[in-house]
Amino acid sequence: MLPLHTRARVKGVRDTAIVKVLTVDEAVQAEIDPERCLIWLDRRDGNDLEKTGRPWAGIVFAGDLESKVADGIAVDRIETPGVVAPGDVIRLTELSSRVSVLYRRGSNSNTMLATERCNSFCIMCSQPPREVDDGWLVDEMLETISLVDRDEAQLGISGGEPTLLGDDLLVVLDRARRLLPNTELHILSNGRRFADEAFARTVCAVRHPKLTWGIPVYSDCPEIHDYVVQARSAWDETLVGLHNLAKFKANIEIRVVVQRPNVERLGELAYFIFRNLTFAGHVAFMGLEPIGFARANYEKIWIDPADCMDALSDAVFFLANRGMSVSLYNYPLCTVPVELRPFSRQSISDWKNTFLPDCVGCTLRDECCGFFRSMDGKWKSRAIKPVTGES
Repeated sequence: MLPLHTRARVKGVRDTAIVKVLTVDEAVQAEIDPERCLIWLDRRDGNDLEKTGRPWAGIVFAGDLESKVADGIAVDRIETPGVVAPGDVIRLTELSSRVSVLYRRGSNSNTMLATERCNSFCIMCSQPPREVDDGWLVDEMLETISLVDRDEAQLGISGGEPTLLGDDLLVVLDRARRLLPNTELHILSNGRRFADEAFARTVCAVRHPKLTWGIPVYSDCPEIHDYVVQARSAWDETLVGLHNLAKFKANIEIRVVVQRPNVERLGELAYFIFRNLTFAGHVAFMGLEPIGFARANYEKIWIDPADCMDALSDAVFFLANRGMSVSLYNYPLCTVPVELRPFSRQSISDWKNTFLPDCVGCTLRDECCGFFRSMDGKWKSRAIKPVTGES
């Protein structure tokens, strides 16, 4: 799958530029400041640009321009074909050859990074937190939102912990509400700051019409949840936060990363969710992503999917049979019992996704989420094999 970064020859950038790549025809019709558009050329001749008479930010050409055909930014000699395409929003930096894709048209996983800071320290965190001054990411999110296709189906915000942005988060939510009212906005948060009822009220008052909060509850047992997130009283704060969000009519998804510390109590957790968190619109049980802290804590967290499917089946069917919406994320279909497969989703982000040689000939490959690109042999389930019939 295509990565989110590549190298190219980049000229004419001052400081940092966040720009949208469009064809000439798209750019002429788009309601975007011309000076924030890079024109995608499919040939060296830039005469079409001159005919438009508009001050475009510059040009992008996958090949070699050989000579400068326009003023402003020029990007060519793109190292990895296909990484940059019309519709994308990219970041360019002065004196750097790095091209970063912040939004990719047609992707199933466009997500903006809100901050690298976090008030938890989860033992399986795929994006280990850093205590850094990254306030510039707020401006990047605001600029990206203004350049995203208006018909985009879904956009994510992740971290770190997005609620640590405080008032800046309100600015981001309001920008998304005004410019992308029809785009589903999904924010991953640990929910702890929403234990402050005033903060929860203020955030919900933005009233984004299609905003969902994805918040983890790892166990019905506070000690297990707090161990997983490595923070005392985190379970208490998260539960109060969830109820505060529900009070103010927020849309909520409960997320459960299945791992060794919590797998034995998945049934009890399902019962707890049904009894105490029925306001959740969706419950997602998720397989581990083998990157970040997960690699360092392999012995503490890894459990072969083949050894947790009984517990997962009990939890999933308990909730589904009581009318709650439930999904399985990050579990290849060959590891999932036939009766549980209708709950499986193609969940792994397209730029993280891969398949193994074992998948050759599998009849379910087109429906399967596949594997994280970061997976190696010790994370491989013994249940992995091509599905060739009903098994």
